[in-house]
Amino acid sequence: MISKLENNEIKIEVDTDGAQLQKLILKKDNKNYLWHGNSDYWGRRAPVLFPIVGRLKDDRYFYDGQKYKMTQHGFARDKEFELVEQSRNHLTYAVEESEDTLEKYPFRFRLEIKYTIKGNSLAISYRVVNQDHQEIYFSVGAHPAFYWPLTEGESKEDYYLEFEKKENADKYLLESGLLNHQTEKVLTDSKILELKPDTFRDDALVFKNLKSEKITLKSRKSDREVEVEFKDFPYLGVWSQSAEAPFICIEPWQGIADSVDSSGKIEEKEGIRKLKAGQEFECTHRITIR
Repeated sequence: MISKLENNEIKIEVDTDGAQLQKLILKKDNKNYLWHGNSDYWGRRAPVLFPIVGRLKDDRYFYDGQKYKMTQHGFARDKEFELVEQSRNHLTYAVEESEDTLEKYPFRFRLEIKYTIKGNSLAISYRVVNQDHQEIYFSVGAHPAFYWPLTEGESKEDYYLEFEKKENADKYLLESGLLNHQTEKVLTDSKILELKPDTFRDDALVFKNLKSEKITLKSRKSDREVEVEFKDFPYLGVWSQSAEAPFICIEPWQGIADSVDSSGKIEEKEGIRKLKAGQEFECTHRITIR
């Protein structure tokens, strides 16, 4: 079921299927900034990542002596959520454990996704509630895809990413979706990361420990831009499916993929969060379109 929100500046659509954002429209020119999910390239638009971010080594993990299978980015993106609250400026969706989830994730939880519009910004909040009698382990993340280029007639090379602050940043390299303990320098005392069709030839750009709390997709030929604020998130991924794919994903993460030599124990997974019985966790990222 699709629900809509709008104010004087933007309009959004969200589906109960995965609580996934479907459209993000700037009303002044009726431009949808969010990728439309063409499966010739990538059939998703802005999936919710839970209870893991990235890939597990051998697509499995261990907890309390048991082995569990789980595919990349977890199962929330494929679950039907319930729209539990709606107002003039927000939509809140929720999903809880089920027989199906307990087979792959042995914890009782509630996950809420809240979309709030204000001016030309959309805030997306994640709330995880431990409904179990034991500690639970989880990661949560975002995976929104934006058109690249944003304006017809422009090329990918017209675009760049601008960080909020000057960075000396490495990208953490992936091998079959797993961190391989190698890095490559991407920024040296600079805010600007140039974009080219082959930027993602070796998979996503994975960043840790950035000084910036915002990153903006900009063009040298037009004024359209997308700003993503990720101050609640210690990791950031940037990805596109191929040199031809006309979209770019800017992904705030509370979690990260396994390494090639991961132990597989969920308690030891990098970036995993631990939540005691009855406790809650919240984080928010914000998308601003201009």
